[in-house]
Amino acid sequence: MTTPHRLIAAVWRRLRGSWQWRILRLANATFMVGVTGVVRDDAGRVLVLRHRLWNPALPWGLPTGFARRGEEFGQTVVREVKEETGLDVRPGRLLRLRSGFRLRLEVAYEAQLVGGELVVDDFEILEARWCDPGDLPEGLQPSHRELLTDLPRA
Repeated sequence: MTTPHRLIAAVWRRLRGSWQWRILRLANATFMVGVTGVVRDDAGRVLVLRHRLWNPALPWGLPTGFARRGEEFGQTVVREVKEETGLDVRPGRLLRLRSGFRLRLEVAYEAQLVGGELVVDDFEILEARWCDPGDLPEGLQPSHRELLTDLPRA
């Protein structure tokens, strides 16, 4: 990772709270839509990522990002997984749709791995792992753990 990326990541982590939300509000639609992908491989394992910009105590989570204005949410999963990992996925069924923190809507879709080569975006992602849903890393976001716990086996 380059020095400017490290600087941006350090500043972002220090901003916290309302300043992060103000910046995100300027860059996104009035209501932000956070989209999460539960990506599975042919063995039924799920893809989990250690995120650089998240709370260091809870860095692990599923591929997640904000939908762009006018973007179909299943395609947000496709785009975010590609950007963060280099992998190609096919979106599946809607798993969750609920209100989130402040002005955010949270959406989660299943997604099936269909190709690509695992190469993490080192600006956002520190590490990627394929895990059995019953053997998830410590420091996984509670909402993502809940989502995986509620998920029927593939």
